[in-house]
Formats: sequence, structure tokens, C-alpha cells
Amino acid sequence: MSNGGGAAGGAAVGGAAAAHAAAVANAIKASGVLIRTEPEEFQKILDRIDEPLVVVAESGIFGTKYEYLTSWRGLAFFTKSSRPVELPGEAAVVRAKKIWIPG
Repeated sequence: MSNGGGAAGGAAVGGAAAAHAAAVANAIKASGVLIRTEPEEFQKILDRIDEPLVVVAESGIFGTKYEYLTSWRGLAFFTKSSRPVELPGEAAVVRAKKIWIPG
């Protein structure tokens, strides 16, 4: 996982990544388009994206669940897994407390 290198660079990348994640969330609210995929399909999507931005959250009471959100070609993709999804090395990762997906 990429951290942007250096403290100042990491903060700048983190800020830009957070802004992009907010833009993705706002786009989902505005358009209502969210595609839920199986973890294997999500992995295939990540493999197609150069330098993907991935929002990651962990949740669960009786075991850890991993949730992932990314965008590609104007669509938002979400998956939930009981095992971590392998992220590309060039991925910018935003750790979130929670990913809320409309019911």
C-alpha cells in the first residue's frame, strides 16, 4: 500500500485521497449508483485501475468483516468480505471507521 512518502507528502496524499473519497460518496448520494460485487469481482476491478483509491473499513461483532469501496469509470463499487482483499501496491488507501451503504 502506498502512503505517499514522507510526513508532508503523506498528509497531502491523505488529504487528496479523503477529498476524492468524499467526492465518491457525494456522487453515490446524487446518482444512487452503487454496484455491490463479490470480493473476487472487486479484485478484478482494482486490477484494471491505475493507482486506485480504495476506502477500507473493518467491522463486526463475531468476527472481522472487511468493507471496500472504489470508483471506476464513473461507477462506485462496494464489497464486503470475511478476509482482506489484496490491494494493488499503487493503491491509495483511506481508512474509514465505517462505510455506510444505502439499504
